[in-house]
Amino acid sequence: MTSAEVKELYGQFVLPTYRQTAVCLVKGKGSRVWDIHGKEYLDFFPGWGVSGLGHCHPKVVSAIKHQAGKILHIPNNFLNLKQAELGRVLVKKAFPGKVFFCSSGAEAVEGAIKCAHKFGAQSGRYEIITMDMSFHGRTIAALTATAQPKVQDGFGPLPEGFRYARFNDLDSVKALVSAKTVAIMLEPVQGEGGIRVAGGEFLKGLRKLADEKNLLLIFDEIQCGMGRTGKLFAYEHWGVIPDIMVLAKSLGAGVPIGAFITGKKCVDVLTPGSHGSTYGGNPLVAAAALAVLKAIDRERLLARTQEMGAYLREKLMQLKASHLLIKEVRGLGLMLGVELSKPGASVFERCLEKGLIINCTQEKVLRIMPAMAVTKRQIDQALRILGEVLTEEEAA
Repeated sequence: MTSAEVKELYGQFVLPTYRQTAVCLVKGKGSRVWDIHGKEYLDFFPGWGVSGLGHCHPKVVSAIKHQAGKILHIPNNFLNLKQAELGRVLVKKAFPGKVFFCSSGAEAVEGAIKCAHKFGAQSGRYEIITMDMSFHGRTIAALTATAQPKVQDGFGPLPEGFRYARFNDLDSVKALVSAKTVAIMLEPVQGEGGIRVAGGEFLKGLRKLADEKNLLLIFDEIQCGMGRTGKLFAYEHWGVIPDIMVLAKSLGAGVPIGAFITGKKCVDVLTPGSHGSTYGGNPLVAAAALAVLKAIDRERLLARTQEMGAYLREKLMQLKASHLLIKEVRGLGLMLGVELSKPGASVFERCLEKGLIINCTQEKVLRIMPAMAVTKRQIDQALRILGEVLTEEEAA
């Protein structure tokens, strides 16, 4: 079968909710993928940020195979050994509290929103302040929390109770706090918003504000968590601990898992029957996530992410010095954004043609997020391709 034939099947049977790239990927290993015709690509945006360890990490594959031969799924009203172990590891690595497991990032955000509403129910508080240019998911409450009109357009009426502040502007947040406010939710590093990094004083100010007003501080680390920034959790860069942290994407390295961790302030808010998720944390996905965390530790991938992130940034800054098309390079670890002076869709397309997968968000920001195990040689190869494309764009 060819890519064109697969595309035809999509046209007949799959809802067109994605802007489809006409490349059918069928195999992956580490930072490389192959399409249905055997063409090889260097993947610097693996699985939309999901494959943080790279594609088909052997330890994760082995854990999935082993668990698949034992039991795939059990209902959550029975004890699940793998889920219990995963909960213990996550809490030990994050902050004292408890974990709820689900199947996706948007579902985890929904759970965090429910937890916040329950937390404020007795005092009549329900409003949640989120940030401009944020992205929290596609379900109805999550997209309402997402302060981007283009995401919300056509899905009204939206749920009430969300207020939008300016990212990195503490006064903007303070101005929105009222007797109805129950929580503040944000991404410490915005992904879809164009790789915008929160300032340390901003986050510390939010923590102080939340403590003074008895609000919940919720960090959405779906994209920036699980080692992507060089720390297991991005909040560790600033030492600002949230009351709830939302995880997904790289947590499962490709299997569908999401989670939110509740800290001491709200650890007992959700009670039996108040929330649930049929597939959440089943033995298969929990085994995969445990393998991810073990691989990060045993292969010293956080240190590697810091090293390779610094190398990638250095090389991108060298590109910036020689290409007027690049306005800014920003980010943390291996979560970097390259803002261009013009739309970047053609840069993405030309890179793809030359065998490099990146992403373009907010029209002009290239998202470059290779796997934690990426090598200097692969970075050099990727930036050689990107440099060629930028030269072609500037000459056009």
